[in-house]
Amino acid sequence: MANKKNDGRIDADAPSRQDVIDLLTDRGRPLKRNEIFERLNVESQDSREIMRRRLKAMLRDGQVVKNRRNAYGLAEKMDLLRGRISAHPDGYGFVEPENGESDLYLSSKEMRKVLHGDLVLASVTAIDGRGRREGVITEVLERAHQRIVGRFVMESGVALVVPDESRINQDILIPLDKAGNAKPGQVVVAELTQQPGPRQPPVGRVIEILGETGAPGMATEIAIRNFDLPFEFPKAVEREAKAFGDTVDESWVKGRRDLRDLPLVTIDGADARDFDDAVFAQRRNNSWRLVVAIADVASYVKPGSALDEEAIKRATSVYFPGRVIPMLPEALSNGLCSLNPDVDRLCLVCDMSIDNKGTVTRARFDAAVMRSQARLTYREVWDWMVSGQKDIRPGKPGVSESLRDLYGLYKALRKARTRRGAIDFDSTEVKFSFDETGAVSDINPVERNDAHKLIEECMITANVEAARMLLRQDMPTLFRVHEPPQGDRVESLEQFLRGLGIKINWRGKPVPKDFAELVQRVKGREDQQLIMAVMLRAQSLATYQAENHGHFGLALDAYAHFTSPIRRYPDLLVHRAIHHVIQRKGPDNFGYGDRQMRNFAENCSHRSRRAEEAERDVVERLKCYFMESRVGQVFKGRVTGVTSFGLFVELDKIAVSGLIHITALPNDYYHFDPVLHRLTGERGGKVFQLAQRVQVKVMAVNSDDRKIDFELES
Repeated sequence: MANKKNDGRIDADAPSRQDVIDLLTDRGRPLKRNEIFERLNVESQDSREIMRRRLKAMLRDGQVVKNRRNAYGLAEKMDLLRGRISAHPDGYGFVEPENGESDLYLSSKEMRKVLHGDLVLASVTAIDGRGRREGVITEVLERAHQRIVGRFVMESGVALVVPDESRINQDILIPLDKAGNAKPGQVVVAELTQQPGPRQPPVGRVIEILGETGAPGMATEIAIRNFDLPFEFPKAVEREAKAFGDTVDESWVKGRRDLRDLPLVTIDGADARDFDDAVFAQRRNNSWRLVVAIADVASYVKPGSALDEEAIKRATSVYFPGRVIPMLPEALSNGLCSLNPDVDRLCLVCDMSIDNKGTVTRARFDAAVMRSQARLTYREVWDWMVSGQKDIRPGKPGVSESLRDLYGLYKALRKARTRRGAIDFDSTEVKFSFDETGAVSDINPVERNDAHKLIEECMITANVEAARMLLRQDMPTLFRVHEPPQGDRVESLEQFLRGLGIKINWRGKPVPKDFAELVQRVKGREDQQLIMAVMLRAQSLATYQAENHGHFGLALDAYAHFTSPIRRYPDLLVHRAIHHVIQRKGPDNFGYGDRQMRNFAENCSHRSRRAEEAERDVVERLKCYFMESRVGQVFKGRVTGVTSFGLFVELDKIAVSGLIHITALPNDYYHFDPVLHRLTGERGGKVFQLAQRVQVKVMAVNSDDRKIDFELES
């Protein structure tokens, strides 16, 4: 039998993983290795060696389990759950099953075998009084941590690394001859030489000394290592990127649509360095022409290349305050792939006609060459729009004409957005300022203006057309999917709204327009912020998927990421599919299938979440550094979370969050209402609820744990 195996090779004799799974399913019992060989007719020595490796890989991946009789069985038939460890700082933890079932509780004793993030097989041993499942770990399939960042300490002649990540609740034992030059109090990186077990702690050696806690840049250095972010490019990848040179060779332009005379411009933040997208608009009789040109990364980063393998590994660029960890080397991300002004660049272009209602009536994709006529910033464009000046760039009237038409088109697109029921949730973003030493000197809110929203609407429109075109062509690709709110979240939201006397305007499952109408209905209410906060918490997380399920938040039937291939791998995959269609080829001879796309979807979703968590970790740590010198000061803020143990408050403008512990509230017995998100004093009747305005004093800051304690001032 000829089988295409998971490792990409084809062998004429050895059975596949699926053959093993089918055999074990048919027999209905575990089988020893020789029985498997016999029943699958594995006879040659080479085939037996391949099968031994295959069974070992299946054990590693949790597809099969070896019992005490050394027989292989199917994990699901043995009632074993495969999932990741989620550890709690207090010592206990959970297995989060991959099949979506409820979490499995693990005692502190069980958690000694593992670290947060490890992939395990576990079995259910009991159901507690509240109906929660308890269990034990039967096998560790994959260790999540080979290196751990933490503070180096010496206690009674014993060296330890105390992990920075609070969910890694076991200290790393460091033999004294493996401590290098580390000094107590320094932040170090420890490489694990022994993983934890039932009777032994994790053991490691110091391989890197990062420096003192709180030093400039330390927050980013810690996050890079805590989240295992690749931050150095292999030499082969750098060489491959630099080999393309600095300019677009004229031979590369052949056969492409020439847009070099079109007044395309980029509009980005003032500190942006990589420019993925450029735009142009022109008003016609009863419509607009919108051209969205996107850097043609796919023409440089080919499948199977060193560049591509590294891009898969990273999947996204990571943006920290003052530093970027790019998906592609700088020679491409800031150079040949970046749509810098006044130089030729290869691009993929989406050329659209849009009517007065903001509906796309025609869309065409082409491989093209362009030359950006200006690098503009959001602030610059907005200031020019409100100033009424004639030209934003002297000597380039076409740029100003395009911007005026873009603004008119934006208004039509916003109306279309409102009509279809897209949900607008306002969020507070901040920008850090650093002094000459690299320390945080100030935090300021990022103000979004119509220039930001203009570009956002243009990109959404192009992303939609990319998704629809690939669906029509039946091309395997990745979609950006935002599922509707799940049942329990909708039920909680409905209970909350009814508690406020707000009529539910949907039956069964809500559609996006229901949420959009609710946003309009509550505008102007005193509790508007409270209602918006609870609505936001009801939403699902967006993910990448190989199947199209639409985008609930944007109220779209199909959505894909097309506009940022320099910094997101899903966009690069979309570009490859579009190139394939442009060349008039079908899905049958495309380099990827649905199964590969599902693997890409899982990888990219995971890497995207990892990047977001790392970015958030750095931001929270920098906020703590900033607040350390402000203990005792008073700030105004808003309650953003209510729990049985206190109130979480976010300070105005700087978006710093902290906790008012329940013991720091006016002296009373407080009762927590999880439906209405409020604490009510039993004796005095004082009520504290979500979105309430408060004034607080900063009492303490713990930068290591990213915790700030407030006290109610008024």
